[in-house]
Amino acid sequence: MAKKILVLGSFVADVAFRAARLPGWGETLMGSGFALGPGGKGSNQAVAAARAGAAVQMLSRLGDDAFGRLARDTWAADGIDASLTENCETATGSAVIMIDEVRGENAIIVVPGACFTLRPNDVEAAGEAIRSAGVLLTQLELPLDTVECGLRIAREAGVRTILNPAPAQSLSDDVLGLADFLIPNESEAALLIGLPVETKAQAAAAAKVLMGRGAKCVIVTLGAQGALVCTQDGEAQLVGAFQTGAVLETTGAGDAFCGGFAAALSEGRSVLEAARFGCATAGISVTRAGTAPSMPRREEILVLLG
Repeated sequence: MAKKILVLGSFVADVAFRAARLPGWGETLMGSGFALGPGGKGSNQAVAAARAGAAVQMLSRLGDDAFGRLARDTWAADGIDASLTENCETATGSAVIMIDEVRGENAIIVVPGACFTLRPNDVEAAGEAIRSAGVLLTQLELPLDTVECGLRIAREAGVRTILNPAPAQSLSDDVLGLADFLIPNESEAALLIGLPVETKAQAAAAAKVLMGRGAKCVIVTLGAQGALVCTQDGEAQLVGAFQTGAVLETTGAGDAFCGGFAAALSEGRSVLEAARFGCATAGISVTRAGTAPSMPRREEILVLLG
């Protein structure tokens, strides 16, 4: 029986603007659309995992405000356990997302707000919940020492750990060594090793470096190409992307992959099977607008997987 996934991560409200192209500095464009909805990497990944069929518990912080209520409503709608997430005096964060509706690409600025008040002592207080999980899934939209604390508690308890190193920042070998599964995209992998990562060969080389620094398994997501799975005891294997229709928006693709991967892993699937499940989850999400709202249901993923 699948064990729960504990997501240690952020919630921010996404404020998305659509236009025919992204503006340059000092330039004003007329846009074609606007939307306000739930976001934040942690929350997005929690929603993706829950919709993929996993039991999910969320550990974060929210403000006592409209955006905080949006978070709780979002989690309740998908059966996510928010009992560990408390309110604080700091306002819930927000992200501005500028979407190029022709190319389907985006640029994002995140102000994390309340979730950045989550500190290591708060994570330690949730230690029992972490130790009872099957998977800990976390990202870098929290203070780094908070993330490290969660990873360390999980590792010491034998809980499988997934670290999505986004937004990209430098990480110590100690932090990398706490990740059973490190899931960067190309730009995040490039920042972590200080070299370009633009091809499959470069992604494989980057993964080898990161495993040499302590990560047990590295999965580099490659957008439309899929995901490159690199393990300590095997060659790098490319899991192809799923083309399910016209790409509308890629904003939530990485979160969809991580949530789908975690859900499959919690069911006992192999790493390659979980990566394929994650690619299918992402392949559906990019055909829809939004981040959390774009996450597919389990039935859709299983149909695509055949």
